[in-house]
Amino acid sequence: MTSLVETNSLTKRYTEVTALEDCTLSIDKGEVFGLLGPNGAGKTTLLRLLMGFLKPTSGTATIDGLNCYTQRVDAHRRVAYLPGDARLFRTMRGKDVLKFFSQIRVDTNLERARQVADRLELDLSRWVGFMSTGMRQKLALSVVLAVDAPLLILDEPTANLDPNVRGEIMHMVLEARDKGRTVVFSSHVLSEVEETCDRVGILRSGRLVHTQLMNQLNRQHRITAILKHNQLLPPVPPELQDHMSIVTLEEDHVQIETPGELSAILHWLANAPLEDVNIQPLGLRSIYDQYHSETAPLPPQGASA
Repeated sequence: MTSLVETNSLTKRYTEVTALEDCTLSIDKGEVFGLLGPNGAGKTTLLRLLMGFLKPTSGTATIDGLNCYTQRVDAHRRVAYLPGDARLFRTMRGKDVLKFFSQIRVDTNLERARQVADRLELDLSRWVGFMSTGMRQKLALSVVLAVDAPLLILDEPTANLDPNVRGEIMHMVLEARDKGRTVVFSSHVLSEVEETCDRVGILRSGRLVHTQLMNQLNRQHRITAILKHNQLLPPVPPELQDHMSIVTLEEDHVQIETPGELSAILHWLANAPLEDVNIQPLGLRSIYDQYHSETAPLPPQGASA
């Protein structure tokens, strides 16, 4: 596939603080790419560098071949951007905010903005200054999602929204992808990233420490079971040794992780002295915790799946 967004050794330092370090990344056209990490991990810095709001200390970032900093005006024409701290005109009604933005940007459709607001159950007759934080977030989303740009950059798009509205936003992200658009968004909510993204990047302390294809992760499983009467597992057949890992949790408990097809492993386990067998998808949480648990070491730059 053709890349729409590329960064090469992208770095941003502030005197003694490094907000983003040596980030090399490629995001394909038509891909939903999620950024995960705690506050201070570098997610917003990366997005602001892509928008050209910050000058890189070193390295480069491009959108559709355009340098995000030196050609940012042209790059902006290809982007619809939702900042994490969206500011709106508090002395205007919601409907007037949508009308204003539809007039200053030619690729914004006012009727589409109203449709988004309707899906989010937003009362556009309210003054922005009297809207709740969640209502203002809905209004900002209505503006951004109405822009017909090839790239959507969303910084914490579901912040301050209830679960039902979060789900609707994720539906809209998938609809944008189905239309061939690229979406990059940051989030703290693992479940929405897991359900929506094609690929995920995990940041820690300003470094991109892991990228994960979600379709690969969905094929991985964890099997936990109890060994009967403290018996042992049978020897692992040679053909399975490279396709699974065994971790003994306690004397009579066993945990097995497998990256792919389960049938051969289940056939081997059929005659094992096990009870209370539980099989679960590995899930994004297990990958995230490898890099953000209290005991997780800082992996080398650029580690990826």
